[in-house]
Amino acid sequence: MRGRSAVVVLALALGPVATGCGGHPAGGRVGVVIPFLTSPFWQAYNQDIPQQAAKQGVRALPTVNSNGDSGKQITDIENLLSEGVKGLVVSPIDSAAIAAGLRAAQRAHVPVVAVDVAPRTGKVAMVVRADNRAYGRKACQVLGRAVKSGKVVQIQGDLASVNGRDRSSSFSGCMARHYPAIKVLNIPARWQADKAAAGLEALYTANPGIKGIYMQAGGVYLAPTLRTLQRHDALVRAGSPRHITIVSNDGIPQELTAIRKGLIDATVSQPADLYAKYAMYYIKRAMAGKTFHPGRTDHGSTIVELPGGILQDQLPAPLVTRRNVDDPALWGNRR
Repeated sequence: MRGRSAVVVLALALGPVATGCGGHPAGGRVGVVIPFLTSPFWQAYNQDIPQQAAKQGVRALPTVNSNGDSGKQITDIENLLSEGVKGLVVSPIDSAAIAAGLRAAQRAHVPVVAVDVAPRTGKVAMVVRADNRAYGRKACQVLGRAVKSGKVVQIQGDLASVNGRDRSSSFSGCMARHYPAIKVLNIPARWQADKAAAGLEALYTANPGIKGIYMQAGGVYLAPTLRTLQRHDALVRAGSPRHITIVSNDGIPQELTAIRKGLIDATVSQPADLYAKYAMYYIKRAMAGKTFHPGRTDHGSTIVELPGGILQDQLPAPLVTRRNVDDPALWGNRR
């Protein structure tokens, strides 16, 4: 780890259908830029890209890893443009900083599909993403019902990313509105495991009565969170009065295993497989000169219009608990 009328159905493919606008060749190589590979979530997405590209007839180059550096990400985009790619699929690290890369692509008449994170400004054919504000609300509801009163920790993502801001504001707003007896302690961890570990260590030492934790990215925060709690003899399975209720985001296999063991209580399954599938779907059509419109799709999602006219396909992201953790439809159960 974001609203759209009638959608025309394409005869040859699944998904919302588009109208032609002309101007781009239907073929050509596609560059795919990934924010980092230190998370199992992004590792899964990275593995799915070549498979989905092959299935959909997209000539995707080997993925480029920006290693969590927004400056490097702009350089990566410029390098791909200099190599003559005809389409770009980018997962922005910084929602504002990515504008420079989007301007470079627009000057080169190369369409861009953004994945997981929406840019603040700039031109993209589509953002493939889930509703990140819903992530925060779902985490709030699970923790609120379980904790009732006391202190909970929110391990935040990077607030330079719209994902981090959406999850944080919706979680904190929901807590203040519906569960005023719960105090939220924030750790601004910027999607980095070491910052999550250090922040949780300091907060737990000062507040040993913490009753709940919301991890905005289980892919990077799960392991350090469990290790920190274990070190304090506070990693207790669900059902015990000493259990700390934990809710996560991502839906990686490790989170599903932790739910089965009772170590964490829930996660929101962010659809890594669908991100790869529809990234290839939209970039192929954007390169053919197609445009898209708000409305329901035929794959269970809705295209919404963000500020500035940016379109976003909001893919489904279900809440996973002990009740449905073994559902074979969850991408984390197919790894």
